[in-house]
Amino acid sequence: MRRVGQIDPASLDDYRRAGGYDALRRALEWGPEHVIREVIDSKLLGRGGAAFPTGKKWEAVHLQRHLGRAHYVVCNADESEPGTFKDRIVMEGDPFAVLEGMTIAAFAVGAQKGYIYVRGEYPLATERLSHAIKATRAQNLLGDNILGRGFRFDVEVRRGAGAYICGEETALFNSIEGYRGEPRNTSRRFPRSPAYSGSRQWLTTSRRWSIFRRLFLAEARAYARIGTGNSAGYRLFCVSGHVVRPGVYETIYGPTLRQVIDMAGGVGGTGRLQAVLLGGAAGSFVSPAEMDTPLTFEGTRAIGATLGSGVVMLFDDSIDLKQVLLRIAAFFRSETCGQCVPCRVGTVRQEEALQRLARRQTIGSPAEEGNTLQEIAQAMRDASICGLGQTASSAILSAMNRWSLFS
Repeated sequence: MRRVGQIDPASLDDYRRAGGYDALRRALEWGPEHVIREVIDSKLLGRGGAAFPTGKKWEAVHLQRHLGRAHYVVCNADESEPGTFKDRIVMEGDPFAVLEGMTIAAFAVGAQKGYIYVRGEYPLATERLSHAIKATRAQNLLGDNILGRGFRFDVEVRRGAGAYICGEETALFNSIEGYRGEPRNTSRRFPRSPAYSGSRQWLTTSRRWSIFRRLFLAEARAYARIGTGNSAGYRLFCVSGHVVRPGVYETIYGPTLRQVIDMAGGVGGTGRLQAVLLGGAAGSFVSPAEMDTPLTFEGTRAIGATLGSGVVMLFDDSIDLKQVLLRIAAFFRSETCGQCVPCRVGTVRQEEALQRLARRQTIGSPAEEGNTLQEIAQAMRDASICGLGQTASSAILSAMNRWSLFS
């Protein structure tokens, strides 16, 4: 985010004066294999929640270039996870960095076409990206002969229509192709990675395009040493709810949850923290006793939580957490695409069980109703096609395990 607010997002000249497109020039000099090796050595992981190694995904698509299939690069900017808004800030404040990162990836994997799938509720981001595409085409930074190197790549903006499921990459692909936004069944050998299957090779490297300029202008192993353990580099956190200064905060991996909240001015509202939701509706609730947890993949995993998409949502003691859980359950019931039975039925049954607990009209004892919720969650985790069903109960169960909300 170092250029956000410092340059004119509509000015390609401003971006280039700030070092824009130096990374693309270096990548074109290195060649695809060297570029991919740098990304692998950097230990860069996905920022959308799944934390898949970026370099390995690029390598998978690159190695299939001999099959004669068209390759595509997709920027997943649907950003529909509740409490997440970091992509919007980057797209609105530094749109040329998104395009430069996509162009580097396209060069590495052999793609000639790219799509930016933007959330429909982001009109300013859509406008600025569309303007940036026109400006880069005019300067020979997109098109048939980029920088005179014989490299061909162009980008098209597609707007989403408000479906949460289209943040899942294979549902997003279906939407781009004009089909219903439903996840695809992927290979058991290479789960959740569309780089390995299908008549077209798609590459989604969500929410980290602007990182590549910094990465390629530094030494990859030096970048890998920033942060801690397997959590290398920098991270954006979306801090909201009962906090003094809500916003997007960028840090080196490794601050504690308490430190991130302090960066945002501390707890707002009543000033008495009740809970924090990490990772959004598909994430986990944590308690005030866990404020010193490092916000790394390893740190959050140790307490049974997840970083997810970077959501840090605070709730003070004036909030009825039972109502928050009911709202999350209603959200997943509404947003399931309905394609697979475990998710389609499970999200409905989950909300019904929570409603019974809230009304104290349980089938059997509250403990038995809680066991029912656990069984529903296990079925959705084991058998749902995509991450929506697999994580639809995560936040709900994490709260019920930490607090006696319905006893």
